[in-house]
Amino acid sequence: MSSTLLLSRRQLFAATAGVYASGLAFAAPASLPLALSLQDELALALKKQQPLVVMISLDGCPFCKIARENYLGPLHEQQGLPIVQVDMRSTRILKNFSGASLSHDDMRRAWGVKVAPTVLFFGQGGQEIAARMVGGYIPDFYGAYLDERLLQARAAIKKLSS
Repeated sequence: MSSTLLLSRRQLFAATAGVYASGLAFAAPASLPLALSLQDELALALKKQQPLVVMISLDGCPFCKIARENYLGPLHEQQGLPIVQVDMRSTRILKNFSGASLSHDDMRRAWGVKVAPTVLFFGQGGQEIAARMVGGYIPDFYGAYLDERLLQARAAIKKLSS
């Protein structure tokens, strides 16, 4: 075996070990839990003095993937922000804010959502407490728009709980 090939394997091993040590190798993309009971999920969010954030997504939507993996997923996983996902066209059953059972798609229609991704912010009684984020914004501004809506939603919750 040539020393050049051996050196290349050592370099490859060192680089691979460095990637694993940094935690970057095969990192799972951020995901969001599917909505099961909006009533219960809202109650848990409000207990934390947070809005319930709901992302309406569509299977295969590249803009949904960006919003979920780069913005909403990390907020949910790293900061514990209560976020659930409702899937357009899905027949999965969930309970709405009053406890009635309907499909994800029926819930999306009840909210009048026609574009994926759409992000909604809910407070007491299942009321929207910040402006919806409709569609895939320019990536440079998506985080800023999301932060602005979260500030609005948190201020509304704080005002109602005072």
